[in-house]
Amino acid sequence: MSEKQITYDNFDDTIFDSIDITDDTKGAREVVKWAYDTYGDSIVYSCSFGAEAMILLDLIYQVKPNAEIVFLDTGLHFQETYDLIDRVQQRYPELNIKMKKPELTVEEQAEEYQPALWKNDPNMCCYIRKIKPLEEVLSGATAWVSGLRRAQSPSRENTNFINKDERFKSVKVCPLIHWSWDDVWDYIKSHDLHYNELHDHNYPSIGCIPCTSAVADASDSRAGRWMHANKTECGLHTTNP
Repeated sequence: MSEKQITYDNFDDTIFDSIDITDDTKGAREVVKWAYDTYGDSIVYSCSFGAEAMILLDLIYQVKPNAEIVFLDTGLHFQETYDLIDRVQQRYPELNIKMKKPELTVEEQAEEYQPALWKNDPNMCCYIRKIKPLEEVLSGATAWVSGLRRAQSPSRENTNFINKDERFKSVKVCPLIHWSWDDVWDYIKSHDLHYNELHDHNYPSIGCIPCTSAVADASDSRAGRWMHANKTECGLHTTNP
């Protein structure tokens, strides 16, 4: 695979048309290597530390041990998530994990807008605590990595290995598009990777505490998010939140 520099203004989504997706990572290893060989320090992995993230961190560490990893620290995450970040840092000591916080603390947000904004206006809450901070992170980056999979939801079924990201005016690299939920867990188990303990308690998708619920059927990898709102995405992966 050539190290062709693809940018938002010079976008070409045909570069992976001939990639071999029959290998043990369904093309993910090759995409990750291409991304870091091509962009170097101009690519950022915005890491949720969910199940898919464990695979990407493992693959990224193999090609760029000191890669920049950004966690959008909303101030509303489960303690289990923070504990996992500590364990990941110990396993991959060279990774440059940065905790990106919003401009407003949770308390300041309540004063400026309203208490429990995530309940009354979840889109605004996601904008303040996730989208705006990522905009700041990506302001100096050409590309970013995401763990989106086509099987996760109808809104993600057309995701490609590389995507023109209209929201952040950058290139979004998604190495895991062909992976199933079973593929994710098979890799985690076979490579003895760390993962969030909440996954063992019927939390397939883990975000902020107020907007994440345990579910009876954990086979849907996106189940349990914003269950009491007309909302399925935080807005990071859509043109509009």
